[in-house]
Amino acid sequence: MTTTPTPSNTSPAPGSSRIHPKAIRARRNRRLLVVAGLVLIATVVYLNHWWTHDRFWVRTDNAYVTGNLVPVAAQASGIVTQVLAEETQFVNRGDLMIRLDEHQAYAALGRARGHLGEEVRRIAALFMTRKQLAEQLASRAARVNLALHDMARYRAAAASGAVSKQILQNTSDKLLSLEADVRETQAELDTLDAQVGGTTVMAHPAVELAKHQLIEAYLEYTRQQIKAPISGYVAKRKAQVGDRVHPGTPLMTIVPLDHLWVEANLRETELQHIRPGQTALVNVGLYGSQYTFHGTVEGLVPGSGSAFALLPPDNATGNFIHIVERVPVRIALPEQEIREHPIRPGLSTVTTINIGETGQSVWSSSASPSTAEYATDVYADEIPTAEAMAKEVMTNNLVVANRDEVNDVLLVREDGSDRQADMEQGTWRKLKKTTSPLDSALRSEHFDQAPRSFVPRHSPDLGGSTAPLTPSIGPGSGLLGPEGGRSPSRLRLGMDQNHSRQSFDSR
Repeated sequence: MTTTPTPSNTSPAPGSSRIHPKAIRARRNRRLLVVAGLVLIATVVYLNHWWTHDRFWVRTDNAYVTGNLVPVAAQASGIVTQVLAEETQFVNRGDLMIRLDEHQAYAALGRARGHLGEEVRRIAALFMTRKQLAEQLASRAARVNLALHDMARYRAAAASGAVSKQILQNTSDKLLSLEADVRETQAELDTLDAQVGGTTVMAHPAVELAKHQLIEAYLEYTRQQIKAPISGYVAKRKAQVGDRVHPGTPLMTIVPLDHLWVEANLRETELQHIRPGQTALVNVGLYGSQYTFHGTVEGLVPGSGSAFALLPPDNATGNFIHIVERVPVRIALPEQEIREHPIRPGLSTVTTINIGETGQSVWSSSASPSTAEYATDVYADEIPTAEAMAKEVMTNNLVVANRDEVNDVLLVREDGSDRQADMEQGTWRKLKKTTSPLDSALRSEHFDQAPRSFVPRHSPDLGGSTAPLTPSIGPGSGLLGPEGGRSPSRLRLGMDQNHSRQSFDSR
């Protein structure tokens, strides 16, 4: 049997095509060239955009909206009896937000009022006692003068034998006794001078102490009502009715939403060209790319976050790892844009700063405490009201008999000088120049025919205070107390002595 041989090469089936390997390589090369061209074009476009735009901008998404979060804390002790403000509610400056139980504070205020009135009456009594002692000293000094006159007459009559030596000796002993009485009265007067000398009832230290205790009690009483220090929205309310609070206990927070800014935490490698005054574009996550805030760099925080951390890192240890630090940069946002597109503190942002602008010196800052939340006047009327209350209490308790007589002896010279010289010490100093009244009489050659008058220094004014009560807030706060408005009035002034009388000469 014979076999027919099969040919090794078979012709391709009808309708089929075959791509030559060279055509495949050519097509692949063309595609690679297209991709390379696109990559090259994209690179050129990116480099051109970076060269003309991106290299002048620093961008970070580590940036957040922040603002002034004003805490409201208790300033006095008490129990919360009413809460008048809730979270998300808007309050105006001075609005009452929380009431505390004020019964104990009211009782303390009453005690302080009574104590102040008691001190005023006690000090006024000391002034009147001093006036009484001054009159008593004048009376005893007059007796000394009378005894001196008798001694002079007895001495003149003793030469002719009309007066015995016993009468002369008795008069001398009487002078010694009267001199001791004058010294005793003078010592008592000096004791009272140490307590009330050089001041008035209104300006006495004890009255001042009681007055400020009343002011302190009034502040404790009035601050049982907690008011909003600024205008804003209430957040983080912690106060509950029945809570017992103490000074410093946090109750709630007020957030003013019309003054916010952005803190962008930039790497230390990006801070080289950051300057205050440069413009910034801020996209808040709340609005995304739909709206862009136009901010301005206000300043750079003087330190990285780690420098102000509660536990700063100790880089001197052996396990040191280099970490690129971030420094907060403050960016102001326009108030008008904030009003048109409200935002909240804590929102995240994407912030871009234009470092192509020159800006200001890195040492400068345009941030300033000029908005309403940097100051409050809700406490401004507390001290004036307390001062007026204290003045009323002091005036009502200052009851002095014969006030006109007291005022008459406290005259004021036109030039404001002191006319008190040699008033209560005039005669007494002359008596002390001699070893005894007898020697003084024996050495005296000329005597008055009338008894020598002695006018003591009278007590200071018991009427209106020479220290007007002025508030400690605002202009004139440094003049609170005796220094406030002190004018040359009746303080430490006295009567003129009778200069027409004759004085005896001492050898």
